[in-house]
Amino acid sequence: MRLTVSATRMELLRLRRRLIVARRGHKLLKDKQEQLMRKILELISIIKGERQRLAEKLSLVQQNLRYAEASYEPEDYVQALEVSGRTLNIDIGVHNIVNINVPMIKNLEFSGSLLNYDFITTSAELDTSLFALDELLPDLLKMAINEKTLELLAEELERTRRRVNALEYVLIPSVEETIKYITMKLSENERSSLTRLMRLKEIIRKE
Repeated sequence: MRLTVSATRMELLRLRRRLIVARRGHKLLKDKQEQLMRKILELISIIKGERQRLAEKLSLVQQNLRYAEASYEPEDYVQALEVSGRTLNIDIGVHNIVNINVPMIKNLEFSGSLLNYDFITTSAELDTSLFALDELLPDLLKMAINEKTLELLAEELERTRRRVNALEYVLIPSVEETIKYITMKLSENERSSLTRLMRLKEIIRKE
């Protein structure tokens, strides 16, 4: 679609500069789009592998917890799980991927006792399960960070894709069409001026 502008040389020069900037911006956005896609595919592969690994370990934890739950009364089981002296201090920062700020774990520190219940009335399966969960927690947090990073990169990829399409299919064609139109109009004006000038010379010669 042609832009609504005056068919002047100044406007033609302005549009040509605008076209250069638009093409340069389009190339940069295309490069960014490709980088984002590569990062997203790499992250998907990592997350897929980690999900499978963690799912297998969590399955074993759940199995041990079921064994532990079956070994004594439900209220005793719930009470044992409610008593905890374990605390977690986590420091979240950000780092840059393709000019996008994404979260990262800067520091992860556990403190306090994991097992704070009566060892006589509880089973070894419960101990094993809690130790396993404690060991898995850093990996689970890392998985959450990776999935949030994937979400942010996917959102940026969609925004970049829309900008690329707007430049490629709307702005650049419109500017090119307008440049072509103005060039044609200026050429027509020059031919008309030349024709009038030649007629004026003929009239002067005849006089």
